[in-house]
Amino acid sequence: MSRVQELRESVLLMFCEPVPPEHARLIMNWTKHTMLVDSKTERNPLIDNPAGVTDGKEAFLRYCIVCHGLDGQNTGVPFADRMSPPVPSLASKDVQTDTDGQLKWIIDYRIWPLGMPGSKNTLSDEEIWPIVLYLRHSPPAGNLGKPEIYTLTR
Repeated sequence: MSRVQELRESVLLMFCEPVPPEHARLIMNWTKHTMLVDSKTERNPLIDNPAGVTDGKEAFLRYCIVCHGLDGQNTGVPFADRMSPPVPSLASKDVQTDTDGQLKWIIDYRIWPLGMPGSKNTLSDEEIWPIVLYLRHSPPAGNLGKPEIYTLTR
């Protein structure tokens, strides 16, 4: 059976019986890549260089760490694995296989029904494109520590 046939069968079965988590993840990833997220061919206008990555890290640290951690891999985020669906690691294959245009679109508009808010009216293109660069250079999980907001005590 081909991969497409397996996915179609899983979609149909999803309405009839429980779907194994791996099938559900494949279905959601396929749906995201083919139906939910636009701008697949849009290219990042920024040159991939250390200065751009640094700018992206600064913007990421201002806007994204509460849910994605300092490293984009949920390090130190106490609820990341308890959300439904869990907050994805931004270094994961599922995220890294998105095109730059798709990553920007997701940051702008979000993917429904996931919990991430769209940032279209919060972040400018000049902030989002560097974040996309930063995501392409995710640091090793945990090497940046935990977000201070989760380490503060009363």
